[in-house]
Amino acid sequence: MTFSEKVYETVCQIPHGKVCTYGRIAALAGNPRACRIVGYALHRNPRPGEIPCHRVVFQDGRLAAGFAFGGEEVQRNLLKEEGVVFLPDGRVDLTCCLWP
Repeated sequence: MTFSEKVYETVCQIPHGKVCTYGRIAALAGNPRACRIVGYALHRNPRPGEIPCHRVVFQDGRLAAGFAFGGEEVQRNLLKEEGVVFLPDGRVDLTCCLWP
């Protein structure tokens, strides 16, 4: 299995209403130093809508400005629809929404 396939498999495990960071996905997929590669893999998501790449955020809860499937506001709206909580500064509240 390629690293990208491991990334997709891991991202599919993030529950509805939760988020995970690029770094945690990299570690769970077997390469803790590959957070940029995680971003690249998600940007090439071969199954949008099936692989919930919108649930992956930066380590401080910021959203990806270059979210591949419509931009940051689309990502924010998808997360809000799932009940993800945001802080007043626009970051995801990782204290209640971080998986695992």
